[in-house]
Amino acid sequence: MATQYGVQLAVHLISSHFGNLVAKVCDCLLRKGTLTLASVIRFTELPPQQVKSCILVLIQHNCVQAFAIQQEVGFGEAPRVVTQYMALFHNILHRMRFAKFLAIVSEELDKECEEILEGLLQHGRLTLEQILDRAKSNQSEGEPVVQDALRESFLKLVRAHFVERCPASEPFLAPPSEEETPARKRGAKSAKLVEEPQTIEQRAIAAAAPMDAKRFSVIINTGTDVDDSPNVTAGEKRKQDALELDKETGASCEKDVLWRANFEEFVRCLRHKACIANVKTRLDDGAAIVLSAMLEATRSEEKKVKTENSVPLSMDTIFEGVMKSEAGRSMTLERVRGSLIQLGCAPCVRGAAESYSVDLKNIIELAQNDEVESITLKRYGRDAYRIFRLLSKSCRLLETDKISDTTFVEKKDTAKILYQLWKDEYLQMEKLNLHGSRQSQFLLWKVTKDTLWGHVLNEMYHSALNLSLRVAYELEQEQEIIQLPREKRVGALGNRFERLRKVRILLESSLMKLDDAIMLFNDF
Repeated sequence: MATQYGVQLAVHLISSHFGNLVAKVCDCLLRKGTLTLASVIRFTELPPQQVKSCILVLIQHNCVQAFAIQQEVGFGEAPRVVTQYMALFHNILHRMRFAKFLAIVSEELDKECEEILEGLLQHGRLTLEQILDRAKSNQSEGEPVVQDALRESFLKLVRAHFVERCPASEPFLAPPSEEETPARKRGAKSAKLVEEPQTIEQRAIAAAAPMDAKRFSVIINTGTDVDDSPNVTAGEKRKQDALELDKETGASCEKDVLWRANFEEFVRCLRHKACIANVKTRLDDGAAIVLSAMLEATRSEEKKVKTENSVPLSMDTIFEGVMKSEAGRSMTLERVRGSLIQLGCAPCVRGAAESYSVDLKNIIELAQNDEVESITLKRYGRDAYRIFRLLSKSCRLLETDKISDTTFVEKKDTAKILYQLWKDEYLQMEKLNLHGSRQSQFLLWKVTKDTLWGHVLNEMYHSALNLSLRVAYELEQEQEIIQLPREKRVGALGNRFERLRKVRILLESSLMKLDDAIMLFNDF
């Protein structure tokens, strides 16, 4: 959700990483939407060559996607093909999470894989040859460089889906057929049964993405039929598929294929961690262990990040997964069944066996509720927290006196709190006028979650922007101290450097925690 402060945060990230010119072009694309090169030049008032260079930088770092469309020119004239550019808001925000992505690879794989991923995050897109050359140059002097070991580390990343082939650089979007026309042209009843038509940006993303079988396909020995891809069977067919993909992406051979970090897989991992952490806090360790085992067993089968329900698993498979962890080995079968009940998993009978699935969407929604209730408690106090919690759970309009009686808060205080929450856009207010012997007016209050979640997310973007700006300000103010050699940081200079170190740790750790909350509302 690219809100007002979300756009400002994204532009600040681009500015701090690539400079003001690139940030100006990015800001134009985020605010104006998908544009042609000529339109970007007109809106930014920058020289054409500078705009081209800025767009290339953004494409290189996966922040902009280009696509071609057919444009009608005028009556009697043949349509022409034009290239359009759209900013990828989510990918820009992911630049805040590179440290989290590296931590996941460090935890699940090894140091060599982490270094390869670090190169991809730093440079955006690299060929396999560039990845290997960079890994060699980072080796310590005297340390033997083993080419096969580097290739194997790269393959580990691909097998884990942490690295993927880059999408097509400029896919062509054909005009929509009659079957793809918007549902509004049909009858009102039939329109409800038809899915909402995709936007041109969604169609461009889908057209650019390679098929899953090719997305994680690697041919290491390009001169032979040997293929180390985990998704394609051995033989000539494998080679042919890779060559077809190279044609799609514009690569003349395997060594020209570009690779990038797969943000989608990292977000999936972070979503799983958030679900497990919430269950551990809300329920207990046993439920968290069972959920972790279920998510780990089905991770490769999830088709999208925002999966509403986990893939169904049999009790035997769940128990086997639980036994793999050290903490899970102390759990009995009966304890696992109890944890499944805690998680709200009703057994689904398929054939002769029972299977269990977890409602992940519900876990995320509960985590979102907890986050907003926590914000309300810290900002407005315990009485406001009780009032907000009542309205959040009731999901309907309640009258002021009813709220006061239920929450045991004085009526005068209740009215003040409700007004403050409404003023800050946490509540919706409606007036009810009753006409009788004496006209009277009642105020009704309600929490509208869809609207409130968007407002809370925008506030989080604002806070993240302020924290980022404060970090940049502190570093700029103490630039002289940072550049001093360690041996000269003594006395007053040493105290200034120590203060900067503590302030930076505090601000950056706060930003990381805030980003966890942003992902809860924006990415999960």
